[in-house]
Amino acid sequence: MDFWSRPAKITYKRWTNPELRGEANFVGRSDESQGSDNEICTIASSRADSTARYGSNKTEETFTVNNALEAIGFGKFQWKISLLTGLSWVADAMEMMILSILGPQLHCEWRLPSYKVALITSVVFAGMGISSPLWGKVSDKFGRKVGLTLCMFWTLYYGLLSAFAPVYGWLLVLRGLVGFGIGGAPQSVTLYSEFLPMKARGICIMLIAVFWAVGAVFEVLLALWIMPTLGWRWMLALSTLPMAIFVCFCFWLPESPRFDMLMGKREKAMRTLMRVAKENGKAMPQGKLISYKQNDRGQIKELFAPQYWRTTLLLWFIWFAYAFSYYGILLLTTEMFQAGDGCGATQGAKIEPSCSLECKYLTSDDYKDLLWTTLAEFPGLLVILIAVECIGRKKSMALCFFMFSLCILPLYACIGRTALTIFIFIARAFISGGYQVAYVYTPEVFPTENRALAIGTSSAMARLGALITPFVAQVMLRVSVYLTLSLYCGCCVLAGIASLVLPIETLGRSLQESGPDQEAVGQTTNQSSNGTPHSQG
Repeated sequence: MDFWSRPAKITYKRWTNPELRGEANFVGRSDESQGSDNEICTIASSRADSTARYGSNKTEETFTVNNALEAIGFGKFQWKISLLTGLSWVADAMEMMILSILGPQLHCEWRLPSYKVALITSVVFAGMGISSPLWGKVSDKFGRKVGLTLCMFWTLYYGLLSAFAPVYGWLLVLRGLVGFGIGGAPQSVTLYSEFLPMKARGICIMLIAVFWAVGAVFEVLLALWIMPTLGWRWMLALSTLPMAIFVCFCFWLPESPRFDMLMGKREKAMRTLMRVAKENGKAMPQGKLISYKQNDRGQIKELFAPQYWRTTLLLWFIWFAYAFSYYGILLLTTEMFQAGDGCGATQGAKIEPSCSLECKYLTSDDYKDLLWTTLAEFPGLLVILIAVECIGRKKSMALCFFMFSLCILPLYACIGRTALTIFIFIARAFISGGYQVAYVYTPEVFPTENRALAIGTSSAMARLGALITPFVAQVMLRVSVYLTLSLYCGCCVLAGIASLVLPIETLGRSLQESGPDQEAVGQTTNQSSNGTPHSQG
């Protein structure tokens, strides 16, 4: 009769309502591990269950979404979702790259003063800054797939309409609406990262940035071919092609199983995981998928919980600095190339036309130099791909900021066009690579319940930096080149220091599932009676 007193291990979810923590609602008194209200725990029970009545002490095995993704690994399914989410990156890159090409063209064609040219760029980033937190909220509330698909539909529609803009005012409104849609593109990283095993996550998110580089290069080649013949309207229309392809194939895209678990849709999450396992040719873990439901998702106050507030504020500044510097060097490239040789761009410390409406069309040489500097995206990604797995996320971001600042310094001197192209090439390589490290780090440091909102708010801060940078790179540059370069250099030095003082390094860390309390508690691993480990975090 000793089996009546033999403890049987069961899994339970800690009550979040203090009034329900009575004796009747608990089957045992001793917790094997202490944790937050949202943590899945294992306790010892002295009450007999149906299994114990037959003399068996074997418990049902359980596993989490994390366990399943680690067991399934990286395979055919991840390659497919890489291509599909990568299309959103291609679209984002093309819409951003077109800004440095469209400005000089409209400056000449519509006789726009420099501040109106800068406004065309800024209104896009204003739309992105407003919408990024909203798309993050949508993705945390209704699903990653829903948020990403809606933003791509939106951008495609208004991107096509902007090609038919009759006057400057209409173009401004429609490009602002394009920016509002493209503000949701970073949610592709949220969705993609939640299907990746831990060991592959850093490398894969960095590699998906190749799609951004492909989009930027494709846009320059498209401009070289289209602009001299068909003009900017055809270029705007053809730039929506990646979004059209995404919209055609978005039905295949599954919802994140991590999000489905937070919604309490365990069966749907299980079906998705089985689909991934089948396509990868791998077996699912044995046992039952642990159900975890979280009703309060996408709450901005959680970003300022005691464990996260420093990380949130530092990341906001880091994202701001990345966008400010990245789009700054992108716009500076065309401005300084149009100024002539390096001495014409820097000597005298200003670029000042004889007339406010004086303009220069981009020549084929300008497009070719722009193409060379755009190709810097590829070696930059290669260098940072190695660094991010060797020295960690924080040091990689700091390295990129400091190297960018060093490459800006020679631009103060009188250098030739070739040297100017080389230093801009290196600067852009590091700032673009570092930008992608921020996309790796941010979803790793925040939990599933507000991961999309964290990326959305960080992206909003990036868009604020991108909104300001046209007035620095296109307006302030005409007043003082030295002041302009100093602003970019100083901002990156401060951002490099901010990267080093981030409180959490995420290298080798699995994605967090529950709220801020788990940051302090960590994952709890329990040992079942037959010696099989169960991750209960």
